[in-house]
Amino acid sequence: MRSRPTFTTPCSFPASGHVLSISGYHMAVVAGVVFFFLRAVLALIPGVADRMQIKKWAAFAALLVTAFYLVLSGAEVATQRSFIMIAIVLIGVMLDRPILTLRTVTIAALLVLLFAPEAVAHPSFQMSFAATLALVAAYSRGLPWARPGADSSLSARAALWGVNQTAGLILASLVAGLATTPYAAYHFHRVAPYGVLANLLAMPVVSGWVMPMGLIGVIAMPFGFDAECWRQMGYGIDWMNAVALWVGGLPGAFGRVNSFGTGPLLLATAGLLAIGLLKTPLRWSGAVLAVLASLWAARAPVPDILVAADGRSFAVRGADGRLAFHHAGGDAFAIHEWLAADSDGRDPRDPALGNGISCDPSGCIGKLADGRLVAYALAPDAFEEDCRRATVIVATRDASSDCAATVIGRSLWRARGALALRRDGAGFVIDSARPPNFDRPWAPNVAQQAARTVAANSDATAGPPAPSRTPPRDATPKPEDLEAGD
Repeated sequence: MRSRPTFTTPCSFPASGHVLSISGYHMAVVAGVVFFFLRAVLALIPGVADRMQIKKWAAFAALLVTAFYLVLSGAEVATQRSFIMIAIVLIGVMLDRPILTLRTVTIAALLVLLFAPEAVAHPSFQMSFAATLALVAAYSRGLPWARPGADSSLSARAALWGVNQTAGLILASLVAGLATTPYAAYHFHRVAPYGVLANLLAMPVVSGWVMPMGLIGVIAMPFGFDAECWRQMGYGIDWMNAVALWVGGLPGAFGRVNSFGTGPLLLATAGLLAIGLLKTPLRWSGAVLAVLASLWAARAPVPDILVAADGRSFAVRGADGRLAFHHAGGDAFAIHEWLAADSDGRDPRDPALGNGISCDPSGCIGKLADGRLVAYALAPDAFEEDCRRATVIVATRDASSDCAATVIGRSLWRARGALALRRDGAGFVIDSARPPNFDRPWAPNVAQQAARTVAANSDATAGPPAPSRTPPRDATPKPEDLEAGD
């Protein structure tokens, strides 16, 4: 019987992509299934279960399988974090130590940073540890029936009806979603307001049906009995796709967020750390920090002019408050990112994005909200004319300095990357991907690098100094010399 193409249909890809990805959730499922299955099998052998510590055996086997899974997946940052935390938990089981503590999260973060310190700026590291910190803190100090060691007849009766599991899933989705919202908004400029609803409907099926069927299919594959496993797995994927499409169609399901700086993100991180790490009522001061970070991010100024790093694309914010784009290349990546950062849901390939910018063979003209002109000069004669008319000129070559307009020349966007201009009174504030003092081994300062290259070439080609026929000048600089040098 032919299996259904669950993973290849376009409508199912967005929802099934997370199942196909290697994430910490899947590693935890693999470790949990191996631990539970091996311990259950050993418990069926009376002689072994009575005399041996089968729980520790199962933990050791789960640790080996998880390590193999880490190597097989490519050891990405999220998978490293999950493996380290799972390893600490399993080792804690073998040593009879507490397993889910904030100390576990701290050790995992330190180990990841020890091997990959650059991961601290990556969204995977930030979102993974933010969610983990929030979940561990909520598990330790959250719902009474979810605390470690809690046992009562009420919780036992609730568990029989699934209330405990449902409440735990809602709590986990809400806590993890709130903890990762600042990082998703900062890096991807979007939020998912109905994430709790989608997780509540889809995750029980994924955890209880899709993933076990996948594991059983892998085990049965060498024997040729895996076809039915993939078919059953496909039914679960279909349910997850249906939930994703239904939730995605709800009003306001896709929340867009304007781009904001690192200041609000750092303030929100401080709030998360205060709530998760402090044990006194002072921890609720983190909620105040989170609110202040949200207000700060909401008041972040928006750019009026955008220039791509290659100088082939620019955008101008018009009187309607939306950006109008000019794109001279085949790659629309910059347009896509600018639309996302501006919380604009238009298609990057929409021809209407150019409305408001008129072009001819000599260049293009756009108009700001106050009526001032922004020119994109291609020809020298167009540049001379634009100097008299425009406020800002984006030039494809370096221009003379006697122009009254603000000139964005080739040397500027080559040295500083993509540019964003904001109106500040009569002038403009220029933010760039590489500020003037930005100098890193992987992204050196272009101006300083060029100066060092010129100096090295001059030293290499210069011969011994020629004898001077004039008397040497006084080494003390004179005021006129300083003025001439400036």
